[in-house]
Amino acid sequence: MPKFKGKNMQKVVLKPLENSDKEQFIKDNQEAFLYGATIEFGLRDEHYEEDGEIISRETIENSLESGTAYRIFFDNQKVGGVVLKIDKQAKFGDLELLFISPNFHSKGIGKKAWQEIEKMHSEIKIWQTCTPYFEKRNIHFYLHSCGFKIIEFYNKFNKDPNFKAEFDENGNEICHEMFYLKK
Repeated sequence: MPKFKGKNMQKVVLKPLENSDKEQFIKDNQEAFLYGATIEFGLRDEHYEEDGEIISRETIENSLESGTAYRIFFDNQKVGGVVLKIDKQAKFGDLELLFISPNFHSKGIGKKAWQEIEKMHSEIKIWQTCTPYFEKRNIHFYLHSCGFKIIEFYNKFNKDPNFKAEFDENGNEICHEMFYLKK
């Protein structure tokens, strides 16, 4: 019997998102993304998708509608979430959203959650995801903890072909600068 409880002994579990938890899932996701942007930029608002939020409710709801969502539990506490789109026939997986509550950062939870995802979907041969250019923690996590590689940097000179043009209230095109990653 171990004498101490190290972080490797604590369990990360993914459970399907329950309808009764959907609203809190959205709020927790927004909090996690807002935390990263606030650390990087302070309280400036030019990176927000909607008033006060880095990731809009609409973006999250669209992911929830088109994918499969899970809550991430760490020692029986809700600490994050993930939304996946899986095409078993093509052996292709799209990591739509992955977030860990800022209160639980740097505990290895994200890496363990990713390992659980890969176990759950061992048939998937190619994974893809995107992350904002300013999310240094995310970029480091995807590259060094999960094994992704940066494939593209979408910006005003290299637009993401999968997104339709968006415009602000002055008619200026909004450009979301994102890294596209694959594994």
